[in-house]
Amino acid sequence: MDKVIFLFLRRMRAPLLVLIAAYTIAVLGLVLIPGVDDQGRPWHMGFFHAFYVISYTATTIGFGEVPHAFTDAQRMWTIVSIYLSVIAWLYAIGKILTLLQEPAFKRAVIEQAFARSIRRLREPFYIICGYGDTGSLLVRALAQRNIRAVVIDRNPDRIDDLELEDMGMYVPGLCADASLSSYLTMAGLLHHHCRGVVALTDDDEANLKIAITSKLLNRPLPVICRAETRDVQNNMASFGTDYIINPFDTFGDRLGLALHSPGTHLLYEWLTSVPNMPLSEPLYPPHGKWVLCGYGRFGKAVHESLVGEGVEVVIVEADPQRTGCADRCIIGRGTEAITLQAAGIDEAVGIVAGTDNDANNLSIVMTAAELNPKLFMVARQNRHDNDAIFKAARLDLVMHRSEIIAEDILAQLTTPLLPVFLQQARAQSNDWANEVVSRISAVTGEVVPAVWTLTLDGNEAPALLRALAAGDVRLGEIMRDPRARDEALPAIALLLQRGRETRLMPTGDVVLRSGDRLLFCGRSGVAERMARTTLNDNVLRYVLSGEERPAGWVWKALRARG
Repeated sequence: MDKVIFLFLRRMRAPLLVLIAAYTIAVLGLVLIPGVDDQGRPWHMGFFHAFYVISYTATTIGFGEVPHAFTDAQRMWTIVSIYLSVIAWLYAIGKILTLLQEPAFKRAVIEQAFARSIRRLREPFYIICGYGDTGSLLVRALAQRNIRAVVIDRNPDRIDDLELEDMGMYVPGLCADASLSSYLTMAGLLHHHCRGVVALTDDDEANLKIAITSKLLNRPLPVICRAETRDVQNNMASFGTDYIINPFDTFGDRLGLALHSPGTHLLYEWLTSVPNMPLSEPLYPPHGKWVLCGYGRFGKAVHESLVGEGVEVVIVEADPQRTGCADRCIIGRGTEAITLQAAGIDEAVGIVAGTDNDANNLSIVMTAAELNPKLFMVARQNRHDNDAIFKAARLDLVMHRSEIIAEDILAQLTTPLLPVFLQQARAQSNDWANEVVSRISAVTGEVVPAVWTLTLDGNEAPALLRALAAGDVRLGEIMRDPRARDEALPAIALLLQRGRETRLMPTGDVVLRSGDRLLFCGRSGVAERMARTTLNDNVLRYVLSGEERPAGWVWKALRARG
């Protein structure tokens, strides 16, 4: 039975029994009390007439003595019936008002409305578990790309924020524990339009349970999880979680990449940032001695990355016993000058403020800058609402884990070929990366490029498939402007995937084949112009041959008449 109806019937059982009893007594009294008809003969009212009279009497909509004028005894009983029924109704209405205020009933109504809205979805969507800094960034970025999301979060304030935010599309949200299978199912885990589950709560155990539940109930569904400890990360990987993001490892990896290949690091930054934002400047972290303050999960990931690059690192940690660096670190928080001086800040080239407290991290870098103004400064930002003060600190690099996770997941969801390209780009030289960066900036100017994927199948390129059946079509030909075929679209082909074979930076003379997958980057709007070419036979014919044919019936008729 529906939860709302069940709760209503359970709470209203007593008031309904009182109403039924009141009506029964009133009707029975009118039936038993004798009356007198218009001929002066005695008569007894039937149950139908008695119920009719009590019905309009009890609801106070009027009074009339039917079918004959009442006797005094009948009128006396009618008075009793009026008070009896009014009291019963007041009791029932009071119970209904109390029921509407009950948290359990309100929750049942909200959950029923949420489940109904999910059942009505007729387009692909992702379930986002957790609407904190990372979840809100991801949902907004998906909405900007017209991709629908469904949100679950245990914090009611976050769900309220979701309802108040203008996303440009309706985003259903439910305040609930996403690690419970019933709520994941309610959010559409088994819905045939569900395209994936993203677990972004601030609890690794909850994310682990979400991943297990999703894989047990709907194994083919892609599951992306955030994990901040290696144990949970390995546990998730053991049962086939599709993609696991550890923001600390990711940042440490990026910092190491910037040390040995600044061009590749810049390529990462440009291709994973939000399109149309200003392009970031290249980073050149210096080689030499670094001071690392904080040896928690973040500090350990950065330490491993820096040591892997051959960099000398001195650790400053307030609780060395707990973090496991008792024999090889300076004891302290790093906010005091004396601790930094003991760590050798005077001869250091860089500092990383990596504690889990934003105020301490800012204090560390400000103190260090006074002692050694030439330092390359890196700080961990834990809270999104501290953006302004971290920008004011003029740091060389800020680790904002929400943005790192959101950008990484967005690349996985919207451009699945991008991680493949970035992985292969790491194997190339820094000069190769610099050349690609130069080509991108020449095409997009000063803003972050849009990145998109094109699959040569019946959905994304039906016109192109028909052209391929008739002859060869080269990559450079579909990259022409559909409005002026002599001009090239401001886009770059980054990757061609054909079966298991991949080719970086394919050239324009590559002959395309059905089933090819292509990764492009370029100016905003170019993907839509390219789609016109691959979807429309007439546009593709113009792009390939320069021939223009009328498409509509009227234009065809006019052309036929000459």
